[in-house]
Formats: sequence, C-alpha cells, structure tokens
Amino acid sequence: MITVGLENLAGSDIQLTGKRLGLLCNQASTDHNLRHSRDVLLKLYGDQLTCLFSPQHGFFSEKQDNMIESDHCKDPMTGLPVFSLYGEARKPSAAMFEHLDVLLIDIVDVGTRVYTFLYTMAYCLEAAAEHGKQVIVLDRPNPVGGAVEGNILQQDCSSFVGLYPIPMRHGMTFGELALFINREFKIGADLQVVVMQGWKPSMLFRDTGFPWVAPSPNMPTPETALVYPGQVIWEGTNCSEGRGTTLPFELVGAPFWEHEPIIERLSATELPGCYFRPLVFQPTSGKWAEQACVGFQIHVTDAATFLPYRTTLALLQAVMGIYPEEFSYKEPPYEYEFERLPMDLILGDTALRKGLENGVSVTDLEHAWQPELNRFLLQRKPYLLYEN
Repeated sequence: MITVGLENLAGSDIQLTGKRLGLLCNQASTDHNLRHSRDVLLKLYGDQLTCLFSPQHGFFSEKQDNMIESDHCKDPMTGLPVFSLYGEARKPSAAMFEHLDVLLIDIVDVGTRVYTFLYTMAYCLEAAAEHGKQVIVLDRPNPVGGAVEGNILQQDCSSFVGLYPIPMRHGMTFGELALFINREFKIGADLQVVVMQGWKPSMLFRDTGFPWVAPSPNMPTPETALVYPGQVIWEGTNCSEGRGTTLPFELVGAPFWEHEPIIERLSATELPGCYFRPLVFQPTSGKWAEQACVGFQIHVTDAATFLPYRTTLALLQAVMGIYPEEFSYKEPPYEYEFERLPMDLILGDTALRKGLENGVSVTDLEHAWQPELNRFLLQRKPYLLYEN
C-alpha cells in the first residue's frame, strides 16, 4: 500500500513548531485507516490547527451540483471555523489568512481539468503569495494515473473550470500541479510538497490499496473517476450525465436517443478499452428527472488503453449528428459564467466545438491539438515527482 503526504508529514523535514496551521480539506481527506486529516493534524500539532477551508461541494461533500454554495460554519467535531471557498468568495481573504501562518492542502483530485478543486488550490497559492503565508501540499494519487489526453485550454475559454492551459486529462498529482502552476504562471508562493511513498504514475486508484472516499457527491467510486475526463462534457448539454442515478457519469442518455443508430455511428471511430452497454435509466433528479432515458453504461474493460476524452467526444458528435433537432447545449450560467456557452468552458476551445459540429473526425481533431499537447508534456516535465 502507498502512503500519502498526510501520513508522511510527521517524518518529513518540514518544521511546523510554533506555527498556526490552516487545512484545506473535505470528507475524503483521510489516511489509510480512514482517520480524517484534521484529526491526524490535531494529534500531531494540537491547538496549532486553527481553522479549516472547504472547496466546492462543502466540507462534507454534501452539495450536489455547480453553483450550489456553502456557507462558513463551525466543524461540529472540533469547533474549528470552516471557511468556505465556494460561496461568497472562491479565493481566501486576508481576514481568513489572519488565522494561520501555514496552509496545508490535503485534497483528493480526480485528474481532470474541469474539476474545480484545482483552482481552489491555485487561488490559495495566490492568496498565500499576497499575504506572505506558506503552503504545504500533502500529496495524494491521481486516481486516473499519469496518462495525458486532450486539447489545451485556450485563453478565451478561461473560467473556474479551467484557469490554465492544460489538457482535459493532465496526468499530474495535486503536488505536481501546485509546483507547475506556482512557477509557470509566476504566482511565487512559498510552497512545499510532502510526497507519497510507493505511488507510480502507472497506477490507477484500485492499484494503490488505499480506501476510496467520495470527494464529491457524484464521484462515488474510482470507476466514476475513470470515465469522468470524458463524461463531464455532458454537463454542457441537455443529455443526462447520470446525475440522479447510482452511476453518475458512467450512465449517459436522453429520452430522444436510440441505441442502434448511435452504435452504428460510433463504429467509425476506434474506441479502445471500453464497452457501451445499451440500457434505459430514469434519473430521480437533475436533467430528465423521472423520465426514461435511452442510453448506455460505459464499462471500462481495459483502463490502460481506454481514452475517456476521445470516447465521449465521439459519442457527443454522434448524438449531435443524429438528433440535430432534439440535441441542445446547456445555456449559461455555469460555474459563475453568465454569458459564455458552458460547452466552450468545458471543452476549453471554441474551435473544438465547431469542429465537432462540422463533422471533423475526432481523430483529426486529436491530430490538430497534438503539437500543443506535446509542448505541455515538455513544460510539465520538471515538476514531475514520481517515476514508474
């Protein structure tokens, strides 16, 4: 079994004696015995731990969807103040940072550009640089491993689901991302990373032996995380991404879909490592609530070859082409953007959306973005902390 940064902090050379500590975390921030990181830190440092911070979905990951805000509160277990970074503000204020000298970040990420925890961390780095505070990232696995896939975000699509020019599946851990963002985008925070032991980029989460705790309400299993880098795209459409079912993101569909035409259209694209199992599902909430949706469960049969982004782009293009009258994009707002099309924010490139609409093959679109992706791979290389 691996050990995560939280478990390696006490044995590291980081000196925290006499320093007031804040902790950015949520319910998934545990050690291998499922002890929460705040409890681990209280045992190590006692009343040096002065406050907690929570990302999107709340401290207990109880908020279901985007733009459902969390209020500041008190942690019922410890009485510590919990400052919400997904409420009236998404960046820590000077008043919040008056409580601490060092901010510890211990968050479960899912390896996807649009997962907002990444940008909460980035805003914390910015605030730390502005207010002269130190940041220590307690590193954790990227549950979908070190593979990289997708187009690079374009600046005109920048938002809280994409602040930096990185691909949809970035292949980095939270610690690596922090180092990358802090230097490449000239934030300049006083930053250290407590690394994992035993983790390799070739590992998926099930390989780690570490217990999975859902970091957000619709990320119940590591298998959800495997499909998420593609299936999150459906949030920008009128098709159900499986919210309101027990298999969010693994299920996808809509009342106007039909199995056979979609399967026939998908046969034109090589989609390795997965199987589209036809089914009908009925969400209890969200899009098409209480209505029968014709669709598929995406079963990952070989995670090593599975390409989640390519797979969903191909399915999206098939649906757009077969059902031009019924299919539509979600209208704003989306993640605090009130004018731009949510699909553009999710895809990160309006040219990609237009290419899909115009019938450009997904493999041709991949070839078009490959030069930028290659530059990203070189750019990130100095910040990688782990080897296979």
